[in-house]
Parts: sequence; C-alpha cells; structure tokens
Amino acid sequence: MPAGAMDAIFSIITASDLVALGFFIVAWLAFEALVDYSGWRKTSLSGLMAIRRREWMMTLVERDLRMIDTAIVTGLQQGSAYFGSASILAIGGCLALLSSADAVLQIYRDIPFTEAVSRGVYEIKVFGLTTIFVYAFFKFGWAYRLFNYCSILIGGVRHTQDSSYDERRTAALRAAEMNIIASRHFTAGMRAIFFGLAYLGWFLGPWALIVTTSFVIAVLVRRQYFSGARRVLLD
Repeated sequence: MPAGAMDAIFSIITASDLVALGFFIVAWLAFEALVDYSGWRKTSLSGLMAIRRREWMMTLVERDLRMIDTAIVTGLQQGSAYFGSASILAIGGCLALLSSADAVLQIYRDIPFTEAVSRGVYEIKVFGLTTIFVYAFFKFGWAYRLFNYCSILIGGVRHTQDSSYDERRTAALRAAEMNIIASRHFTAGMRAIFFGLAYLGWFLGPWALIVTTSFVIAVLVRRQYFSGARRVLLD
C-alpha cells in the first residue's frame, strides 16, 4: 500500500480505534498460536480429534468395505461447502454495506449510544470485515479440496487379501494426515467466522470491539480446553 494511503488511513482512525484493532489482531494470532503451534495443541479439542482421526484410518485398514468411510468424508466435504457458500453470502453482504454507506451512517446518527463516524472510517471497517470473510472462504474452499484428496487416498488403501498390513497402514496414515490437514483449514475458516462476529463490535466503537473479542476468545478457549466434548474424548 502506498505511504500516502497509509498516512490517510492513520489520519482518520483514532488512537482508541488503533488500540482496539491491535488487540483484535493480537488476540486472534495468540489464540491460533496456542491451539495450532504451542505445546498445548495436542491437549486441545482439535488435537485430541486428530488422534481419533488416525484411529479411524487404522480401523479402515482392517475392513474391505469402505462405504462408511467415504460417506463420512462426503459429510465433511458438505460442511466445508456449506460454510464456503455462507462466506460468499457474507462477502456479498459486506459489499452491500459499502453501497449503502449513506443509509448506514444515518442510522449511526440516530442511535444515541454510538459515536458518529466518518464515511472513510466506516468504509475501512467494512473492508476489514470483507477481508475476514474472504479469508474464511479460501480456508473452506481449500478444506473442501483436501477432503476430496483424502477420499482418493482412502480409495488407494488396498484390500486385506491383496497387500501386507504395513502397506495398508502406511496408506491409511497418509489418508489420516490429509484428513487432519483438511480439518485444520476447516477449523481456521470457522475461527475466522467467529472472529468476524467479534469484529462487528467495532461498528459500535473501539471498546465494544475489545469486549466482543474478549468474549469470543473466552468461548473458543472454553470449547478447546474445558468443554464437555473434550471431556468425552479424554474419557
């Protein structure tokens, strides 16, 4: 981005807005680092499910009928397709917000507990929201493709009478790792949607963004480390 454009942006965004936006970005990156890259990643809900995905593929090694497994992968693909389509609709909604800027700014003026914002600040906020949903769409689209690759790798696991156990195990583990990678991208897309909802707080003001971001972080941390679903996997 040209330096002049950056200077123009910083000239219309207040210091409190920059602090709130910085908090939002740091919180997102910190949570992602905790769940995906830190030493606690293996004890998270996603990490425990990765172990179960490998167990699933080890079960697949012992049976020749793979219709159950392909049906499961198809269901995972459909979930990615659904949320990818939802992201496209969200992007369209963001573009509609840009085209209706005058009407929305009038609503800002009519709401007593919100501060009046300039058209430039409003457009920056909408652009940021659009970027989040574009990111989510790419994640869901790639997850859909990877689940398709996983189904192909499942089809490549040979039958029990045609190969040794080691050959089948190696092929199944390859499919498991592809499945895990796909699930990570799907989870990243879901995470983007959650943070997109938190980002909506910025439209009410910088302090609202900090509150909504903190709330979303608390919800996601609870689900990953303190939820009933995690206890089921531990038990």
